[in-house]
Amino acid sequence: MPQIDDLVLFTQVIEHGSFSKVAELNKMTKSVVSKRISKLEHELGVQLIYRTTRKLTLTEPGSMLFHRAKDIHYVAQSAFDAVTGYNEALSGNIRVSVPTISGELLLAEALSDFCQKHPGLNIEMSMDNHFVDLVADNFDLVIRTGYLEDSSLIARHIFNSRWVICASPDYVTEHGEPDSPKSLLRHNCLGYTHQSTGPFDWIFLRNTNETYTLKVSGNFASDNAVALRKAALAGNGIAYLPTCLIYDDLQAGHLVELLPEHSGKVVGIYAVYPYTKKPSKRIQVLIEHIRERYMEMKERF
Repeated sequence: MPQIDDLVLFTQVIEHGSFSKVAELNKMTKSVVSKRISKLEHELGVQLIYRTTRKLTLTEPGSMLFHRAKDIHYVAQSAFDAVTGYNEALSGNIRVSVPTISGELLLAEALSDFCQKHPGLNIEMSMDNHFVDLVADNFDLVIRTGYLEDSSLIARHIFNSRWVICASPDYVTEHGEPDSPKSLLRHNCLGYTHQSTGPFDWIFLRNTNETYTLKVSGNFASDNAVALRKAALAGNGIAYLPTCLIYDDLQAGHLVELLPEHSGKVVGIYAVYPYTKKPSKRIQVLIEHIRERYMEMKERF
């Protein structure tokens, strides 16, 4: 009968896509990892992985085994956590992926402060506005905005980010101030291509709690909100941006808020981790620390 340890090793090889990474993770040589996978294939009587110099590809039986066995490691870890989890020291390494804006504005300082409070902890923070693959990319925690579609992940709501319709004073002076959402159809609007609904599908409020979408248009769009902020500051159009990004611009008068009673875009901020992996004490404490930092800066969101 195949050894459970070899099965766990097989799932790690697929998750990391590399014999070398798994060897380093388990403090063994690459040849030992390869021999144990070959031994597992021999015992099962099937080839599990196609090996080439560039990548590893699952065979059909390999894919079936992986999807049945990939949770074994997490189930075993949960069993150990049931005994020792709450006595776990706040130490070790944590890999975190965060949105670019929140990372620069808030989370870089928040996460580095967390390391200062817990000297045994090391955090590696990656800033990326796209959803990463937590398992394949080996992240322990991801902070993300927007709707979560992957049911294999757990998302804990942290905060809501309010978005603002804005333009520079010079733009308003030259083109006039819109007095209703429909009047935006006469203006040059700056599109955000990163939103799933489309770059020029803007969300507005009707009757205080009902939202609707209006398609506006313009000559410039980007998947980067900072780029749209710069275009708005240059007087080149009207933008719909997160409050946290333009808070200082609004306070300084470099941008002015338009149609505040009609702005209906609110985006949730979530802490995301794998469904099958019970979050360790250090992850739970880190999530709470992040939530508290957002609360401290709630006027900017």
